[in-house]
Amino acid sequence: METNANYTSFVALGDSFTEGMSDLLPDGSYRGWADLLAARLAARTPDFRYANLAVRGKLIGQIVEEQVGLAAAMKPDLVTLVGGLNDTLRPKVDMGRVRGLLTEAVERLAPACGQLVLMRSPGRNGPVMERFRPRMEELFTVVDELAAAHGALVVDLYGVPALGDQRMWDVDRLHLTAEGHRRVTEAVWQTLGLAADDDWRAELPPARPEPWLARRTNDARFARQYLGPWVMRRVTGRSSGDGRAAKRPELLPYEVRDLTPPDRTP
Repeated sequence: METNANYTSFVALGDSFTEGMSDLLPDGSYRGWADLLAARLAARTPDFRYANLAVRGKLIGQIVEEQVGLAAAMKPDLVTLVGGLNDTLRPKVDMGRVRGLLTEAVERLAPACGQLVLMRSPGRNGPVMERFRPRMEELFTVVDELAAAHGALVVDLYGVPALGDQRMWDVDRLHLTAEGHRRVTEAVWQTLGLAADDDWRAELPPARPEPWLARRTNDARFARQYLGPWVMRRVTGRSSGDGRAAKRPELLPYEVRDLTPPDRTP
C-alpha cells in the first residue's frame, strides 16, 4: 500500500555509498541507488527536483559541515542521510563524537524537510566486516534512537544475507555493484510506503566454487590496487574525496537519462 506519492524534491547526503560508487555508467560517471530513486520518483512526479551532495570518503563531521546546511536550506520533501560508516572504519574513532555529530545532523534536517530517511548500511561478509561489526552496530543503535526521536524512517539493510553476499560487492570490496545499488533503491522505495517492484531481500543462487588459485590471484589484485592505497590514505590523513565536488550540488529539475550500466558480468 502506498502511503505517500507526493514527493516532489529529494536531497541525498553522505559519502561514496550515496555518491554511487561502484555503479559505473558508460560515460565514466557513477549512478547509484540515489540516482535510481530520483529517476523512479521523477517518472511519477512532474517537475521533480533532485540534488546529491554526497562525496566519497567523507566523515560524519565533514557531512555536517559541508552538506547538512545546504540540504536544510533547500527544504525538500525528502532527505536521505547516510553517514558515519567511514568513521567506524578508521583505526581510531571517538564514537561519542560520531553520535553527537549525527545527532546534530538529524536535529537540523528533520524540521527542514518533509521526510527524513536514515539507514542501517549493509556490510560485505568477511573478516573485515567482523572486525568492525561492534562499531557498526553502535552506530546503528544511534540511528535507530534518532529516528524514533525525530520521526525519521530507517531503511534496514544491515544483516540482510543477499546484501552481505560477496557477489553484491565490487572488486574493491568496499562498494556495491549495480545490482546491489538497485536493491538498495527498492528497499528505500518500499520504506517510503511505495508499491513494491520486487523482493530486494531475495537471496542469490548458490555460488559456484572458486578455485584456490583464482581466489589467491583476486586477493593479491585487491591488496595491490585497493587495500594498499586505502591504508596509505588512512596513514597520511588523506581522503579519496579531497578536492572533489558533489555531482548534483543544486536542487534542480531532474532530467531522467539512460541509467543502464554496461554489462560487467564476468
